[in-house]
Amino acid sequence: MNYRIDNLQYCNWTRKIFEINREAGLDAVHVTIVYHEDFDELLLEVKKWDKLFKQNSDLIFLGKSYEDIKKAHIEKKTAIFFGFQNCSPIEDDINLVEKVHELGCRFMQLTYNNQSLLATGCYEKIDSGVTNFGKEAIKEMNRVGIVVDMSHSAEKSTLDAIEFSDKPIAITHANPTFWHPAKRNKSNDLLKTLGESGGMLGLSLYPHHLKNNSNCNLESFCEMTAKTAEIMNVKNIGIGSDLCLNQPDSIVDWMRNGTWSKSKNYGEGSKNKPGFPKQPDWFQDARGFKNLEIGLKKVGFSEDETNGILGNNWFNFYKNI
Repeated sequence: MNYRIDNLQYCNWTRKIFEINREAGLDAVHVTIVYHEDFDELLLEVKKWDKLFKQNSDLIFLGKSYEDIKKAHIEKKTAIFFGFQNCSPIEDDINLVEKVHELGCRFMQLTYNNQSLLATGCYEKIDSGVTNFGKEAIKEMNRVGIVVDMSHSAEKSTLDAIEFSDKPIAITHANPTFWHPAKRNKSNDLLKTLGESGGMLGLSLYPHHLKNNSNCNLESFCEMTAKTAEIMNVKNIGIGSDLCLNQPDSIVDWMRNGTWSKSKNYGEGSKNKPGFPKQPDWFQDARGFKNLEIGLKKVGFSEDETNGILGNNWFNFYKNI
């Protein structure tokens, strides 16, 4: 059975987007439900999603394990898996790790660009690695079943997370620096270590992290995927598109600044880029998975390898975790 999984979307959710994801054949989507929200604010977001699930029960439902991906495939729906792009909802309380898991959280970044209580973000000048609290949080995340996500983290912190985690970690949405040297993209050494540890890389379609940005072409992206597969096993590569459909540009301020800054500090590598960039023509939304399938086969990936990248590898990761 072949699954289609997009392991990161942050859209302004409407029925139309759920319909597009189904048209694309997506069996599962890992959605960002918080960035900088604390625990109480998380509860409000969960209530919003409860409403969305009720209003769109013919299209989506809350996913909690790999079994729900199988269920979604059979029922022709999309399983929605909750994730955090920061550790803010657990505040400074280790007991909240289990609480957020009970609310449906299955992925949590240890940091979003900046230093957090758990680890160092990719925009900081000094990467001090995973903190003492971070080590305890990783241990607890392993216990309850939340995947450690290091998409926005700095290199030493990410290597620390791989070392400290008893379970494989994920970088749900990033690309290699050999192709495009964005702050958030990852080095060859890191990707090699990630692959050897059984961790997953979700390749991103967010234009700021693509070669030639919005003008990135399909062939270039697929050639990059092939070269990445030479660094880490193709079975450890998937898609985490980082689609931000229908989001107002004001949301970028929230993503990048949260409540920690009063200035429009877009971060190194994102200066003078206040709004959301235009998606490449061949990946306007999840229906671009079809173009990816064609492009990946064209650069030499087999049918099995292509289906792996487009979903089966994520499915196996969910199953093993």
